[in-house]
Amino acid sequence: MMIFNNTTSSASAFLLTAFPGLELAHVWISIPVCCLYIIALLGNSMILFVILVEQRLHKPMYYFLSMLSAADLCLTITTLPTVLGVLWFHAREISFKACLIQMFFLHAFSFLESSVLAVMAFDRFMAICNPLKYATVLKDMMIMVIGLVICVRQLIFIFLMLLALKRVSFQERKELSHPFCYHPDIIRDTYSNPWINSFLGLFLQLYMTGTDLLFILVSYVLIIRAVLSIVAPKKQKKALNTCVCHICAVTIFYVPMISLSFTHRLLSSTPRVICSILANVYLLLPPVLNPIIYSLKTRTIRQAMLQLLHTKRSWSRNVRGLRGSWD
Repeated sequence: MMIFNNTTSSASAFLLTAFPGLELAHVWISIPVCCLYIIALLGNSMILFVILVEQRLHKPMYYFLSMLSAADLCLTITTLPTVLGVLWFHAREISFKACLIQMFFLHAFSFLESSVLAVMAFDRFMAICNPLKYATVLKDMMIMVIGLVICVRQLIFIFLMLLALKRVSFQERKELSHPFCYHPDIIRDTYSNPWINSFLGLFLQLYMTGTDLLFILVSYVLIIRAVLSIVAPKKQKKALNTCVCHICAVTIFYVPMISLSFTHRLLSSTPRVICSILANVYLLLPPVLNPIIYSLKTRTIRQAMLQLLHTKRSWSRNVRGLRGSWD
């Protein structure tokens, strides 16, 4: 709270924007957006629930998948109130403190997802390149330590980002380009020199996500080298198939994020509606597609989901039968 109290901002509120120029169509746009939010919430909740209740899924790969689903779920919940508030009720105004809080959680969970993807690449590297050491290295305690380290890492760097906003003076009732608070968008038009905060934000993003992405690329170079050394084609295909879901998750996360970040910082003449579309793709695409990809491509997850649905259906049928017998 000291950061908020010491801020010399002249802006008491920000104005959120969903899709500039399409205000009359907000009600219709809200239908697919709402459906995507429902899919993201239900899909990631189902992944977490299945991994929690199924004993056979209590393995490192699925623990990391649960971290990814948790990050996606929290990221979805962070932006849900303001996005639907703007689309449904035209509730554009958000206070400065509320905006900073949303920005904190948005970037924290975004960077957290990046770190989880890097850890999942290490998991695939160990499973393919060092299968004999996989179970001894990735024990439950080690997974807990990894989770704690990446969480602390996010908090430290997000705190530095908020600290950089401490003495920034904003324009009165500044209009943002998105229906949520995004750091490059907030510091774009300020009375103070925005380049310092923009450079710091870009440096933190390159350091956090850049190192994660570099780690992922190095891991896959080693994985490909190990797979090519396998003589049997079927074993090569099987090894690569275990990486397909993760490669898809990396692609749908990093491509929109990098595009949005560089559009804000380097391409200032980009139309606002393009920035808005990129921002919504960046925030909704990974939470929506990750559960679908892992459910379709991972047989163990798919079987566990079908088994739970079958058990629930059988339980409901038995309950109805008991009620009928009582009547």
